[in-house]
Amino acid sequence: MHEVSETLAIEIVPVTPFQQNTTILRDRATGKGAIVDPGGEGERLIAACARDEVEVVAILLTHGHVDHAGAATELARHFAVPVIGPGEGDRFWLESLPQQAASFGLGHPAEVVRPDRWLEDGDTVEVGELRFEVLACPGHTPGHVVFFHRPSKLLIVGDVLFQGSIGRTDFPKGDYDTLIRSIQEKLLPLGDEVTFLPGHGPTSTLGRERIGNPFLVHPEAYRPG
Repeated sequence: MHEVSETLAIEIVPVTPFQQNTTILRDRATGKGAIVDPGGEGERLIAACARDEVEVVAILLTHGHVDHAGAATELARHFAVPVIGPGEGDRFWLESLPQQAASFGLGHPAEVVRPDRWLEDGDTVEVGELRFEVLACPGHTPGHVVFFHRPSKLLIVGDVLFQGSIGRTDFPKGDYDTLIRSIQEKLLPLGDEVTFLPGHGPTSTLGRERIGNPFLVHPEAYRPG
């Protein structure tokens, strides 16, 4: 695992043909951890947690798309832990996971996810001694949330923001202006030095994206329609 700070270690495991970045978190003090956005390949994620000696205590979801939540129910059942998140606006996505998996031809079924706890802006999630702040960031999906570990200046953003790009907004209940506002009002104020882990592709910093991401520099140029 990569030691992010004195308290937090992570491993990023790209899963499924979408190469979605599942993040395994580990509290270095207690060994307790969480799996964030397990989109699939549950057995591989279970093996990674065993190898890293992570005592999984929760499954965390940023949003309800199948490439982020497809293995959530499977892993929650295996580890006997709760599913936490996303926001309740994504209930319809989580209930349609079997249909999503079939429509994308993933080659493996996905179970409906019924979170044990829905998240709202301003909530916190504890994993061992780690405390993650929850920020609601709709736009890609209506119930999308992100997780911020302030002491490590680490942000897990799902499909809100990418290196050089942003999340799609052409899905049901997606909205471009809402997504841009989420990034500008919720993420960028956290500070240029914050590193973020996106749902796909390489990590970046908020400062790098603030000055170099074309969707943030000239958002009006990319507005649909």
